[in-house]
Amino acid sequence: MEPLANRIRPKSLNDFVGQRHLVAPGKPLAEAIAKKHLFSFILWGPPGVGKTTLARIYADNMGARMFELSAVSAGKDDIRRIISEKESGSPKVLFLDEIHRFNKSQQDFLLPFVEKGTITLIGATTENPSFEVISALLSRSRVFMLHELSENEMEEIIARSGITLNKKAMEFVISIAAGDARQAITLIENASKLYKTVGEKELKETLQSKTLRYDKKGEEHYNTVSAFIKSMRAGSPDAALYYLARMVDAGEDPKFIARRMVIFASEDVGLAAPTALVVANEVFRAVETIGYPECAINLAHGAAYLAGAKKDRRAYDGLQEALADVKKYGNLSIPLKLRNAPTKLMKDTGYGKGYEKYDADDLLPEEIKGRRYV
Repeated sequence: MEPLANRIRPKSLNDFVGQRHLVAPGKPLAEAIAKKHLFSFILWGPPGVGKTTLARIYADNMGARMFELSAVSAGKDDIRRIISEKESGSPKVLFLDEIHRFNKSQQDFLLPFVEKGTITLIGATTENPSFEVISALLSRSRVFMLHELSENEMEEIIARSGITLNKKAMEFVISIAAGDARQAITLIENASKLYKTVGEKELKETLQSKTLRYDKKGEEHYNTVSAFIKSMRAGSPDAALYYLARMVDAGEDPKFIARRMVIFASEDVGLAAPTALVVANEVFRAVETIGYPECAINLAHGAAYLAGAKKDRRAYDGLQEALADVKKYGNLSIPLKLRNAPTKLMKDTGYGKGYEKYDADDLLPEEIKGRRYV
């Protein structure tokens, strides 16, 4: 039987929940559909927030033939087959899920068909397309950012499942799903197959009895990378390598892993070992150059090094405190002695006056003098 999440999937924008900044009247996708504006775009956001649903609603309203591919398993031959499909008078829309998994060569191959309008591309990704989509393809597509679903939106979607939940069960599902509607509906459906009634206890039992598997779009994906990061943070190379092996074995995108390591090098190792950022960046470059299976060795090298390195989060924590001050106080007046003085009038006004090279005085705006971030 078709999964419940698919059976209750909205067929129109009127039934779509969430992403009001895109689908409310007058907003970009609503306007595009209303005006029958056919164009390529990329949907960027976390899992289970409506990317596939929006693509289908859009294609259906355009009167297009929609072809769905996953970049994890698709290749150039699949694109060729779609291109060679006999013309029917309806535009061809290609929905490419996980577009970030298409390598540069595959994206280059796709580009001319998008340029000529042979196909209209809708890409979906959980990763920042600026890093993963070639600039030529990106420049020919609009990028729409989707947000995690709110608790109220999750509750509305769960109510459509037809499975009754009490307040505690509803709160538990929303908490576990963390804004992922597909995960919430799947959990409820699995529980309803195992038990006559679905309460908090039954939902917890369902989670515990679920066969462990690595889903690159679901909960286990985020749980595993979280365990990987926390193991490095705790200084445990053994645990870090174990969770790394889980991701490698599941075929996780090595660039996804390496990117997290680059972030970790500055966020957690930070000032304790500045060369950690150099190592992490070199691991990322090696991953880009070599690819699986050999790049797993580079990942292991980096993970073991980062786990064993001393940790110092002062730069990261200081940035968060500075950002909080910026939000609290707005654009405070920069002291005159720090300002650029390209004209005589500015110099006469006091711009740049009193600043000596490597000035040790407090250089912060008057309202936050004495603040220490590091």
